[in-house]
Amino acid sequence: MADYQFLEPLQFNNGITLKNKIVMAPMTTMSSFYNGKITQDELNYFAARAGGPGMLISSVANVSDNGKGFEGELSVAHDEMLPGLRKLAATIKKDGAKAILQIFNAGRKSTSQVLRGETPVSASAIAAEFPPGLETPRALEQEEIEQIINDFGAATRRAIQAGFDGVELHGANTYLLQQFYSANSNQRSDEWGGSQEKRLRFPLAVIKEVTETIEKYATDSFLLGYRISPEEVETPGIHLEDTLYLAETIKNQVDYIHLSMGSYKRTSLNDKTDTTPILKKFTEKIANEVPLIGVGSVETPEDAEEMINSGTDLVAIGRELLREPHWVEKAMTGDEASIRTTMSLADMEELGISGAMQTYLKESFGSVMNFTPDGKKAENYQNQAAPMEGFEKKL
Repeated sequence: MADYQFLEPLQFNNGITLKNKIVMAPMTTMSSFYNGKITQDELNYFAARAGGPGMLISSVANVSDNGKGFEGELSVAHDEMLPGLRKLAATIKKDGAKAILQIFNAGRKSTSQVLRGETPVSASAIAAEFPPGLETPRALEQEEIEQIINDFGAATRRAIQAGFDGVELHGANTYLLQQFYSANSNQRSDEWGGSQEKRLRFPLAVIKEVTETIEKYATDSFLLGYRISPEEVETPGIHLEDTLYLAETIKNQVDYIHLSMGSYKRTSLNDKTDTTPILKKFTEKIANEVPLIGVGSVETPEDAEEMINSGTDLVAIGRELLREPHWVEKAMTGDEASIRTTMSLADMEELGISGAMQTYLKESFGSVMNFTPDGKKAENYQNQAAPMEGFEKKL
């Protein structure tokens, strides 16, 4: 067995122990039914990857009908989702991994088409700058804010009843939790907006509601995680000092904090003179107080080990587990040379990647490189970019 630190167990403060320090990062599959129920395609996808990591985080699930962000998205908004959620939790846990359900409300990062005619909602009636062309949302009323907070609690109760080991609040990627904290999307003048402390009230209220739900319904230890994006590029917007303040505020209220970044070596987007890796800033701020999950372009065991050596407690892997479901097992046996770093259309069935997810990867990341449907590179084969060799450079 290879002598890597990331293969050692990790115990959370509440007693839950992971068999190793590798986490499968949440990745969009676009594979749920139109109503948010789980499909066999999704179960196959998670089953293919459940054997290695110590913890797997699900694709994001909406807690409210008006919080759906895209088609093919998982939902935890109603009790009728429980049978499918139980299957998902059992699939993830079949080989000893811990199962985490990531939950969110997309807020203004949705469309009236996705919401079947309803206008998207947010902290304020301000359209997102990126991607361009999104609709102007409707500002939430007081009662609606309180309902969404309750929805996060109800979603947590369902996660407990379904057999998950925890929930992760998706406060990253400019979704609703982040929208309330950002001075860009939250320009309210009531108790939910204005100063930094007031903009933080909504995320803190959600954490409180979820914590109380866990205390009420969980008979065993249950994890509460929070995912954050370090920066926004908008002005005004969230900068590093804002997110470091957020992390320091919540570090004693959650079981772990999970960064969302494209590279674990990334430095500030807003301050080009700051050459300190963002990961280092967070390890220094919350080291030894709450476990930190680092993420971003981890491909080799050496990358994962470097992240652990930098002070990160857990290593989240997304793209590489998409390409190589047995990444952890191969690292354990010292078989790093056989770790797959590319993929073609011919690999899709083996990798448990459904047709819906293939289409998503093709449309979102297809500009990286063009291939023929059989996976062979073609000089002038247009509009057939597929999620295979090279797409990871952008994904």
